[in-house]
Amino acid sequence: MTDLSPILIIDDQSDNRKELTQSLERVGFPVESASDGLQALDKFRSTKYSMVITNEQTPGIEGGDVLGSVKKISPQIPVIVIAAKGTVHNAVEAMHAGACDYLLKPFSVETLEKTVKKAIRLSNGNEQSKYNRKSLGDQPIGKEIITRNRKFQDILSRARSVAPSTATVLIQGESGTGKELLAAYVHHHSRNPQAPYVAVNCAALPDTLAESELFGHEKGSFTGAVGRKIGKFELAKQGTVLLDEISEMPLPLQAKLLRVLQEKEIDRIGGTHPIPIDARVIAISNIDLKTAVNEGKFRKDLYYRINVIPLTLPPLRERKEDIELLAAHFLKKYCLANQKTITGIDDVAMKMLINYSWKGNVRELENTMERAVLISVGGIILPEHLLLDLSEHEPESAATFSVNAGYTVREMEKELIVRTLKDVDDNRTHAAELLGISIRTLRNKLQEYREEGSAHSAKRAVQRVGTDIAANNL
Repeated sequence: MTDLSPILIIDDQSDNRKELTQSLERVGFPVESASDGLQALDKFRSTKYSMVITNEQTPGIEGGDVLGSVKKISPQIPVIVIAAKGTVHNAVEAMHAGACDYLLKPFSVETLEKTVKKAIRLSNGNEQSKYNRKSLGDQPIGKEIITRNRKFQDILSRARSVAPSTATVLIQGESGTGKELLAAYVHHHSRNPQAPYVAVNCAALPDTLAESELFGHEKGSFTGAVGRKIGKFELAKQGTVLLDEISEMPLPLQAKLLRVLQEKEIDRIGGTHPIPIDARVIAISNIDLKTAVNEGKFRKDLYYRINVIPLTLPPLRERKEDIELLAAHFLKKYCLANQKTITGIDDVAMKMLINYSWKGNVRELENTMERAVLISVGGIILPEHLLLDLSEHEPESAATFSVNAGYTVREMEKELIVRTLKDVDDNRTHAAELLGISIRTLRNKLQEYREEGSAHSAKRAVQRVGTDIAANNL
């Protein structure tokens, strides 16, 4: 363990810090500790650590938490959260925020050692799940990019090739496709992956404070400016500034951002001289910016400035081969977070996942699997655990099925059932779900149609015989 950077332990209880430190040092890990969040972040900014272990209730950071602050500074660092009274909600929140594991007290030294070693192996890329081995195998920041879709793999390859440059990247795609994950992936493969990764949600910037948030201000530059504020571009240093939902940025601020990108310098509000910046910019939009330009909602010159390296993510419905991999990944993730043992996903449930439209893309699939894990009471995920909104997922042929004059209700019913079965590859369980009937009712209907078909065939045969006899008597 001598080549390993220290593990940073953060806990306001001295007994806890001492116990954790001794346990890890006993098995060969170098350890440093901090008693509160502010002290921990000061250490974290100046020293390289292999991972962070933090108490869930560590004080000392106003308006935020240790986990979130650590991830903002170094998104790829593994963080283990320890809780005395953990809840399912808190565990899920911690995993969403980037924690690699969530330990409930009391736990044994062996459990701690095993969890730490696993986190370090995953961080170093030495251990991959069977699902990730089917994907590209590269580890993004904090989370895995899991895909075997050729188009998505090409996007990742392009992202890796341009990441070491300083070129601005524009990532577009529907909501929930993984745009922020791809942005983190670019930063992870950049020239300075250890440098700050500063994310800004442009839609959440107040109009009156947006310029100050991005570029900073000097003391006394406006009412309420009681001290100097360093903006996001300065905080990023030689790292990455992520401008999420850039389409929501006000037009006046767009003009100032354009100058920053052109001149590679910023002006603090109330400042007397420009400040050079060296951060790479990644912009994200879930709407087509070219359309926004045509509608006058986005500056054309800024669009061309940020559209140096365009990356457009495909929706989940266009990468169905990834659904099984992603579902298995989320199953494992939420079983770990909620300390549940679920061995797999029922075949019918998996077919439902594959055939679903996923308007919310990967985010919707993740939410579905999290919910399924929480409500499942057995060892396997069944169709009833998915709670899919099938009313919004009618097969296309059924949705466009027109009613023609002369059709009976029974004929319409038969046509709808036949078309639905065709759209779901004769999966009767899925078809029954879509049609809003029980599987037993569907079986009975199909039996009726077969019997009607047999009777109709027999009647036609009798008619042909009668016709032949009549013809022979002529």
